[in-house]
Amino acid sequence: MIIKIDFNSDEALYIQLRNQIIVGIATDAIREGDALPSVRSLADTIGINMHTVNKAYSVLRQEGFVKLDRRRGAVIAVDFDKMRAMEELASGLKVLLAKAACKNISRAEVHELVDSLLDRFECACGEKGFEDPEEDVK
Repeated sequence: MIIKIDFNSDEALYIQLRNQIIVGIATDAIREGDALPSVRSLADTIGINMHTVNKAYSVLRQEGFVKLDRRRGAVIAVDFDKMRAMEELASGLKVLLAKAACKNISRAEVHELVDSLLDRFECACGEKGFEDPEEDVK
């Protein structure tokens, strides 16, 4: 997995790193049980401070994407707390959808965008994309 940091972005570096690791998990570029590079190694490779990498790893651990192992370091271990994930998703989407409404982005355009993005990710069951459970019933 290649990490790209935009040093000109307004988004904090640790958030950029966190987000790229989450996308890496969703796209199957990194998998359950894979060890992430050491804090020092990743910081040197990307050219950022070790504390920044450490903060990203800590946030990933708090959010249930990583577990810290004494021998292997940060290891991908996704916590499947669906209820908590749904609450976080709703909270984040509320603001994003409000911004979209302010910019006159239609419901259909939002649905099209969401569908195209979801098609890029692996769902927890290992199938490509997110399947609509009601489609199987038809």
